[in-house]
Amino acid sequence: MTQETKFRVWRGDAGEGALQDYTVEVNDGEVVLDVIQRIQATQALDLAVRWNCKAGKCGSCSAEVNGRPKLMCMTRMNTFKDDEVVTVTPLRTFPSIRDLVTDVSFNYVKAREVPAFAPPKGLKPGEYRMQQEDVARSQEFRKCIECFLCQNTCHAIRDHENNMTNFAGPRVLMRVAELDMHPLDVVDRKRVAQEDLGLGYCNITKCCTEVCPEHIKITDNALIPLKERVVDVKYDPVVWLGRKIGFRRD
Repeated sequence: MTQETKFRVWRGDAGEGALQDYTVEVNDGEVVLDVIQRIQATQALDLAVRWNCKAGKCGSCSAEVNGRPKLMCMTRMNTFKDDEVVTVTPLRTFPSIRDLVTDVSFNYVKAREVPAFAPPKGLKPGEYRMQQEDVARSQEFRKCIECFLCQNTCHAIRDHENNMTNFAGPRVLMRVAELDMHPLDVVDRKRVAQEDLGLGYCNITKCCTEVCPEHIKITDNALIPLKERVVDVKYDPVVWLGRKIGFRRD
């Protein structure tokens, strides 16, 4: 079955532009990305849109659909009402390059500030041993496809661009938490998380968790535990006293 649907798509360069209306045919079983590609092929040949796998695993086709951050390839058309206008705009938090394509390099710049995994001295790669329970704890975070929807929806940077200098966002801090939970890692990243990556800017509203297409519990399983570790080191009076007398707990 085919029906005509109205789309409103952002067209413009470097933040300057406007929404443009399109009427396009939609077939049963299609997703938003299918329709955007049809518009690109038949009505707007120069429409810029980023995509790759079309299977919800590459994170390339991130956009805002009717104001909500989503993967276009995983947003089914049958979730909209028959007479509903579907509005597709680029990720609002990042600078616009053209049409639906944004510059997400901020996320990679911040990711490079995270100290890499460092095993104990003398431990060779083939000698890594740990319990399955320790592996499972951080394995959830490896499902991240770096779509950056969590980064885009985090109001600490979405609504306050000046915070981007000091706040790395949930995706990067989740990586810090993953490494900090690794039983074989010897680097202390807690001060980096708090002082360099801006963990204190996160006020755990769980908006990042809500938009994650991989259903990673970013807030509950990564950010809150990381905050607890930072508080334990930085504010615990027993730890403070231990440092004064020469005892190091961290």
